Amino acid sequence: MSKALSLWFAISSIVLLAASAISISYNGFLAVGLGLLSILNIGWGFIIKAKRRPS
Repeated sequence: MSKALSLWFAISSIVLLAASAISISYNGFLAVGLGLLSILNIGWGFIIKAKRRPS
């Protein structure tokens, strides 16, 4: 995986997790949704890393 793509997944995951943490005090359902979205984003990053790995 390229460094730019790795940086994108790292920053987007941090932003999603921070938004989830902030939204806990406002709306629980939004916090759960953002938490699930962040987990999916992290998983997607691992999938792309595995597919781009030279075999």
